[in-house]
Amino acid sequence: MCDIWKDNKNLKQLTPQDIGGLLTSLKELGTRQVVMSGGEALLNANFFQLCNLLKSRGIKISLLSTGLSLKNNAEDLLRWVDDIVISLDGDEAMHDAIRNIPNAFKKLKEGVQYIKMLNPAYRITARTVIHRINFRNWPNIIAAAKDMGINQISFLPADISSHAFNRQTAWAEPRQHEVLVSEAELPELKDIVNTVLSLTTDFENRYIAESPEKIRDIYYYYSAFYKLNPFPYKRCNAPWVSAVIEADGSVRPCFFHDTIGNIHYNSLTEILNTNQATDFRRTLDMNTHPTCVKCVCTLSLSPAATL
Repeated sequence: MCDIWKDNKNLKQLTPQDIGGLLTSLKELGTRQVVMSGGEALLNANFFQLCNLLKSRGIKISLLSTGLSLKNNAEDLLRWVDDIVISLDGDEAMHDAIRNIPNAFKKLKEGVQYIKMLNPAYRITARTVIHRINFRNWPNIIAAAKDMGINQISFLPADISSHAFNRQTAWAEPRQHEVLVSEAELPELKDIVNTVLSLTTDFENRYIAESPEKIRDIYYYYSAFYKLNPFPYKRCNAPWVSAVIEADGSVRPCFFHDTIGNIHYNSLTEILNTNQATDFRRTLDMNTHPTCVKCVCTLSLSPAATL
């Protein structure tokens, strides 16, 4: 689902100097939370130094992680990171097959349970991309998350059509169809969605983060590729309330839109207030912009939202 790993050979990483330069802008912009992502953010040798710089300004830190090195970094994570979101692709066999890493599930589970042993109240949630390879495994994914002690799990469909996640070009059809649920498989996907929707307690207690309507929209997202229905409506204000800073310093309004600057040449405050950036936000219509129409990931924060 992600091509970020293809750039590992270039060793692009944000440095303490990059973060130090950002601090003035983050204060000016009233930044309340920074999400550390990758690839795998814990592979950055300066990760906890970066966290220290951010925490010194009172900024909350969330980590998106594969979970492979949670156990080795548990004490530092508990000290510097406010919550962790792990990527979960399936039950043990399915997760290891998709990750193509031996014992990936075992290492993830050991890390989660070790952190929970040290601090049972620490929040660790999971996010799962549902796609052609794992949709039949969906109920088992929920069971696996509960078994390892995950606090909550979230689901979204696979982004197959954008330039996000280090794709120099959008995927060609052969690659798309590796993860795109086929038209012939849609009835089976619908049955699986209905099975998940029958887990009423998991929706009532918010163990499944999405509403039943959003879970149903995963089916409609895939069926939209075959023109059986429109792409589901999404309520999102990501370009107005957040920004993405990539490993090379590039700034995007969100993961899926084009770059609007680079922190190596201008401050984040300057980048977000250029004519280009303000015109983009003023004119963006999410109901018609092709990137937004097919987007899989939404962020909708009210002015009074608690992070």
